[in-house]
Amino acid sequence: MALVLEPITDIPLIEPGDDLAALIKGAIDLRKILIKDGDIFVITQKIVSKAENRYADLNQVSPSKRALKIAANSGKDARLVELILSESNEVIRINHGVLIVEHRLGFICANAGIDHSNLSHEANGKNLVLLLPLDPSASAARIRASLESFYRKQLGVLIIDSHGRAWRNGVVGTTIGSSGVPVLSDQRGWSDLFGNKLKITQVAIADELSAAASLLMGQAAERIPVVHVSGFPYPLMDMPFKDLLRPKERDLFR
Repeated sequence: MALVLEPITDIPLIEPGDDLAALIKGAIDLRKILIKDGDIFVITQKIVSKAENRYADLNQVSPSKRALKIAANSGKDARLVELILSESNEVIRINHGVLIVEHRLGFICANAGIDHSNLSHEANGKNLVLLLPLDPSASAARIRASLESFYRKQLGVLIIDSHGRAWRNGVVGTTIGSSGVPVLSDQRGWSDLFGNKLKITQVAIADELSAAASLLMGQAAERIPVVHVSGFPYPLMDMPFKDLLRPKERDLFR
């Protein structure tokens, strides 16, 4: 079966408290898309955060002494630095305009994933930014449960964000939460074309799918927050998202 990714449009701008699963179902039904066992919904973090009201108003943030010091070294707004620190386990690097941190969820990213794009920043006198969901995998599980109830099918859900990478320029879609989707394929012991046994090969299949979906979603004004996937070449199963995260002692970039 071919891998097919279909962008889901007709999803309205999300407000706090919105039922994402119901809105996705409405858009799916409008497009008359057939949902089958094994299908996956890839969902951008931004609409999850908006529905969960993960907004922060910079005007209400009082920076600490540590935040003020880091702001002076990085050129960033001290209030934003304070939020980054509150969302992080550890600051890895500080450079002009960017903080590389270990997010409280365990992955390494820039500025704790706090985002300014596609927000009305000055609404009602507020200076808004958007934080990542408190628990993206729990969010994925809730959405998955609702969608499976709607369609009576075995489904998977990925929550994704755009992250940079240590080796390359540019951002790619990256999994930050999952439910019902295997995130890693351990192919050690498999044979190649010539019968040689693979020794270290583990494939981040959830990230590969996230990157493919992100191509359709775009990064600006495309308004494609959800991608429907059929033909995923691995059986669906529950696998902890943290299986994707490299232990600190094996991270050569720290």
